[in-house]
Amino acid sequence: MADVFISYARTDKTRVAPLVAALEAKGWSVWWDPEISPGQEFDDQIDSELTAAKAVLVVWTPTSVVSRWVRGEARDAAERGILVPVRFDQARLPIDVRAIHTTDLDGWREDASHPAVQECLNALGAMIARSQAAQAAKPGSATASSPSDKDSKRFSICVLPFANMSGDPEQEYFSDGITEDIITDLSKVSALRVISRNSAFMYKGKNVDVPKVALELKVSHVLEGSVRKAGGRVRISAQLVDGENNGHVWAERYDRDASDIFAIQDEISQAIAKALRLRLLPEEKKAIELRGTDNVEAHDLYLMARQIYVTGQEADARAAQAVVHLCARATEIDPHYAQAWALMAIGYRSLREIGVRSDGGMAAAERAVVLGPKLAEAHAVRAQILQADGDTDAAAKEVAVALDLDPESYEVNRSAGRLNYQLRRYEEAVRYYEKAVSLMDADLNSGSMLISCYTVLGDATGAHRTAEMILKRAEVVLARDPNNSGATNYSAYALAALGEGDRAKARMKRAILIDSDNFSLRYNFACALSVQLKDKEAALEMLSTVFATITDSFLPYAKADPDLESLRDDPRYKAMVAAAEARLASVKTSEPSVNKKT
Repeated sequence: MADVFISYARTDKTRVAPLVAALEAKGWSVWWDPEISPGQEFDDQIDSELTAAKAVLVVWTPTSVVSRWVRGEARDAAERGILVPVRFDQARLPIDVRAIHTTDLDGWREDASHPAVQECLNALGAMIARSQAAQAAKPGSATASSPSDKDSKRFSICVLPFANMSGDPEQEYFSDGITEDIITDLSKVSALRVISRNSAFMYKGKNVDVPKVALELKVSHVLEGSVRKAGGRVRISAQLVDGENNGHVWAERYDRDASDIFAIQDEISQAIAKALRLRLLPEEKKAIELRGTDNVEAHDLYLMARQIYVTGQEADARAAQAVVHLCARATEIDPHYAQAWALMAIGYRSLREIGVRSDGGMAAAERAVVLGPKLAEAHAVRAQILQADGDTDAAAKEVAVALDLDPESYEVNRSAGRLNYQLRRYEEAVRYYEKAVSLMDADLNSGSMLISCYTVLGDATGAHRTAEMILKRAEVVLARDPNNSGATNYSAYALAALGEGDRAKARMKRAILIDSDNFSLRYNFACALSVQLKDKEAALEMLSTVFATITDSFLPYAKADPDLESLRDDPRYKAMVAAAEARLASVKTSEPSVNKKT
């Protein structure tokens, strides 16, 4: 664990790096975001590093002061008496830390001998020394937990998937939606660490031992509950359990009209904060109460669409069309529902990737941005559509906005990964794709992209680890749906990366027999055959059908794909590309697109 934890906004990375160098020159170990190891649970590692740090350096800038993560880390450090704040650009400090002396560094010019920097270093040195002395004085200090450890653990929670008690499996979308809404609401409380949806939903449908869950996820409290919806009424039972002693901290049952669902969710979130004795900032309370819509019917349709998107099969036209239709109905009911417009755009994007062309995607995305300028997913999907149109500069701007708004969003990280992959910034792509797979348990796509990135970077360990993860996820899907072409697609790619060529080829053959017109399968199989299995002849044969119908929006992507690098100089590959370019030049209308591993 590091001596100094640095809390800052990602966009200030270049400004923070010289400070890191100054601290390391003093012989101190430093932890900041670039130290996060791929594949780890980001929230867990950040929490453990923050808890163990002897001092916390918070870098206030006009960007970081609006970050709820930085503010939450600053508050945690202030409560433990280990906060050392510095400021740039005369940033207006959050009200709850204004009483703490803050050093202005506008004039330091990256000179470690500058008086302001020396003042900061002296403060850090004093805190580090004090922490070391206190630790040395403790009997059994190597294993004992400090009060700060206990306090930090206390402010952490896992919201287990609420059980659907309606007696109707089709109501599962509603109970899952309530769970996700509560996770989202609690995540707005900066003093509370909330386990991601991905980790929480691993326990869906299982009989759980709360203390065991708390231990596995390193949280102090677990929220569990149930939902029953019938006849215009909804009953939600919820209980907050202490993970250490399995005691009930708070419990409540709500039996009301379905139209009161928003009020119930607000009450649950605020009751949890009160039970944990967390002080909600005014803006946090306001954020919890802020909904994308006040219309229960529109919200219900959105939850249906969201469930289809999260659990649906990759490259499934029916699923994508259902998302579009449900969101279209939701926006008819409430034309100002930005989240529904953004999800509609995602549905259109999916249709476009499998060859259904429409202008609706960009129109829906732009409507979402206008209605919700601070909705990260709206900017993320707009970036993906711009990227598909070939405007990577505009896409990059949208990705930057989305990351600034919500770096914890699945869609945002997937968009950032896609863009960096196409621009051949593979190390950056790894960072975002790792985050994406950690946020969505149903995501096979990002894992396949990770395998490709790690292969290009020569990281065999990373590629192998990711391939095992993707194969495990795909096998779960195939166990209940053996004909799922998307899961078969990605499992074959994973098997190829693991060196199991015979099994990979057997799955490819079976998948194409079942779904012979799925060009996405053929393209991804060609990639696996080329880069993983080194079977050039089979890869070229697989690509012959793909290039015969490839679209103008996908051709540049395919031409830049590193998985096909070994084929670039082959005359047959060149002939396929030339023929596709000639066809697209003469026929301006696009034909079915291929769903690349994007």
